[in-house]
Amino acid sequence: MAVNMLKKIGFLTPLAGLTLVLVLVNVLLSLGNQFLRLEVNERQQFITQSIQLDELQREIVAALASVAVKSNDRQLKDLLASMGINLVDPRAAGGGR
Repeated sequence: MAVNMLKKIGFLTPLAGLTLVLVLVNVLLSLGNQFLRLEVNERQQFITQSIQLDELQREIVAALASVAVKSNDRQLKDLLASMGINLVDPRAAGGGR
């Protein structure tokens, strides 16, 4: 009976050690996964904010372009042109009535 008990203990001890190792690996993987989720959430927030700022930027450029054309402000037109925004005056293009 004692020999049978020693065989069970000899089998269960490595099994318990393996279980402990697997639990530790699971904890480490969970922590890594949590870190990656936080990083992805930060990137998603950045993308969302960038989209919102892009809409604001378009409105600002449209307002500046409108002012530049209405007031014929050469400096403002040059500033917009330096940013790659080409203005077309509807009156000069024959669109004015």
